[in-house]
Amino acid sequence: MSAFVIDAFEFCRNNGYKEGVTPVAEMSRLAAECADPSGQIAWAIQGGQTRQGYPSMTLSVSGTVQLVCQRCLAPFGYALDSSTMLVLGKNDQDADEIEEILDDESIDVIVGSQSCDIMQLLEDEALLALPQAPKHEVCPDTKLMDSLKSEKVSPFAALKSLKSE
Repeated sequence: MSAFVIDAFEFCRNNGYKEGVTPVAEMSRLAAECADPSGQIAWAIQGGQTRQGYPSMTLSVSGTVQLVCQRCLAPFGYALDSSTMLVLGKNDQDADEIEEILDDESIDVIVGSQSCDIMQLLEDEALLALPQAPKHEVCPDTKLMDSLKSEKVSPFAALKSLKSE
């Protein structure tokens, strides 16, 4: 994944805006979570300030990634559509103080940087938008699961068959 490095504070101060599309294959951590690295992620980042005057960036990601259903183990397309606001602190202490002042669970406070890799933040946002246990709404082929459910094999019978071998 190519780095996209900015001065985060300057970006926020100038109400900067960037958008683009990145292939999933170029996002190594995201690609590792997918059934295959096909697809692409559309993203946007908007700099600004909170009502209290703290520098902030709004990150948005959307696109379809291929995940493995945890019920039937078949791949399926999962639509990502996520947006979050990051408020920037100058250091850990500043970030902690801002977080306490804002007291809003929907806003993340991070330590900003003059050499901030935006692509890493965007990939983080995409990863956080993935479900813990991805599943189809309704699995398309349940023959395998149905056959496993119908076979009431005792674990002791399985051990007995191993012993007799």
